[in-house]
Amino acid sequence: MKDTTTTAGTVIEARGLGLTFQTSDGPVHALKDVNLTVDKGDFVSFIGPSGCGKTTFLRAIAALEHPTEGTLTVNGMEPDAARQARAYGYVFQAAGLYPWRTIAGNIKLPLEIMGFSKAEQKERVEKVLALVDLEGFGKKFPWQLSGGMQQRASIARALAFDADILLMDEPFGALDEIVRDRLNEELLKLWARTEKTIGFVTHSIPEAVYLSTKIVVMSPRPGRITDVIESTLPRQRPLDIRDSREFIEIAHRVREGLRAGHGDEV
Repeated sequence: MKDTTTTAGTVIEARGLGLTFQTSDGPVHALKDVNLTVDKGDFVSFIGPSGCGKTTFLRAIAALEHPTEGTLTVNGMEPDAARQARAYGYVFQAAGLYPWRTIAGNIKLPLEIMGFSKAEQKERVEKVLALVDLEGFGKKFPWQLSGGMQQRASIARALAFDADILLMDEPFGALDEIVRDRLNEELLKLWARTEKTIGFVTHSIPEAVYLSTKIVVMSPRPGRITDVIESTLPRQRPLDIRDSREFIEIAHRVREGLRAGHGDEV
């Protein structure tokens, strides 16, 4: 793929993007004709049924998968170049913390690999622990923390080298509703403090509506975008905003977009 020129403020841009996996049973068309622009500071949620290509698209942004059609740029560069430029941090579905390393040790691991000095490692670890409200837990081991706290540590690790983009693949999917609500609130506060651009994969309509400035609705395979919903909710969002008429109307549009996508399934 060749680089394309992006407009000012554009962080991620996909044009005619397609991705086909070659398997022993024949080709699997994961993504088809995906067109999307993500601007600096956006919080973009990707929602759709299992197998619709949400995670595949996120992995393509992170250069973990490589499109077979169209163009994709991250900060005006091809994804491989953006990865080398440390343009993003990635948070997986599971926290993925090494049990033999402390929380601080897990967070500083990418900094060690990147060659940061010990003094800067310490400074950055302390900063991101504060960002995710885990001050005082740096010397703990993962097994000494709750699932929600482990996931916050995973987010801190992704933030440690201060990338402008944070990619999150269903980070709260395995957590109970009470913990998930709390982490949703904390993530919004973190986003407000850091002004990162966030790409967030979820299966939850309320979560997508609550968190996002833009909701990307995707169809079953081959994954296509059936709707892009610009949120009209204020950036300051208490949990009880989910009872508001505006929130319910946006959620209804997401649900209708998911139904329409199923109707187009081939």
